[in-house]
Amino acid sequence: MMTRYRHGGARVVAVAAAGMVLAGCGGSGTKAGEDPDPKPSASVRQAGESAEPSGTPGPKKPGKSTEPGALPSAYDFTPDPARVPKTAAEARRLTRNAALGESDWSAGMVKATPYESAGSWPVLADSCVWSRTALPDGVLDRFTRRLDIPAQGGKGRVQGAVTVTVHRTEAGADREIKDTVQESFRCPAQELGGGQRLSGLMSLQYDPKDVRNADASLFEAGKYSGPGSGGLQDYVWSKSRIGPVTTAVSVKGAKGYQTVDLMRIAAEGGAKVLYNVELELK
Repeated sequence: MMTRYRHGGARVVAVAAAGMVLAGCGGSGTKAGEDPDPKPSASVRQAGESAEPSGTPGPKKPGKSTEPGALPSAYDFTPDPARVPKTAAEARRLTRNAALGESDWSAGMVKATPYESAGSWPVLADSCVWSRTALPDGVLDRFTRRLDIPAQGGKGRVQGAVTVTVHRTEAGADREIKDTVQESFRCPAQELGGGQRLSGLMSLQYDPKDVRNADASLFEAGKYSGPGSGGLQDYVWSKSRIGPVTTAVSVKGAKGYQTVDLMRIAAEGGAKVLYNVELELK
């Protein structure tokens, strides 16, 4: 496991511990006023880079998919090359089927507004402000759904989002993972638009041998603030890759929720969307 030490040692240990939970359970910029998506790579050029033909499996042993929660000792799933999307239409079918809907994630979740978005690529500028551009050539589709746990029982509204991205190549998807890890180190505070802000961000990427339900995974934690947030809240986010497909899950906290609650919600969503991706690729 790779851990970067930038802030206090206790904070780093806490993030690493949280990441270990998500590693075992699963696995963005916005327009003003729009909820932030789970963040992709900041580099359009790198995200579109290609080193392998589409559908080329990675160096893994063939193996069967496992149900969420029944994790193998090592990840051994290999996508069926015939099932790997090669066109934008095929990619759109996969992303819609794999993304979690209102009844798929965690009990009590409801559709947020906006509920779905697609067809754009967030980019993190040197100013640490997110913006959007068209999908780079190396990306066939990117699709996000947003689901919230409504405010109730004295607790605030928790905001969740799941994004599924299909790259033309496995190399492009892997580049997205690598670039994403660097973003929190480059910009530990990020402006999302519409008065939304992330701060104190810390990321870690797992050693591949520690990831049991994806080819690669990373975890990020920090603080979130914005309209209706009720002040500074915890924020957790994870991203994973299976072949040329990446999945990302973000959860923004609220009054009455502890970090461990958000970790549980993120882990549940991450495991389910990864399982859905396997179903689409097997």
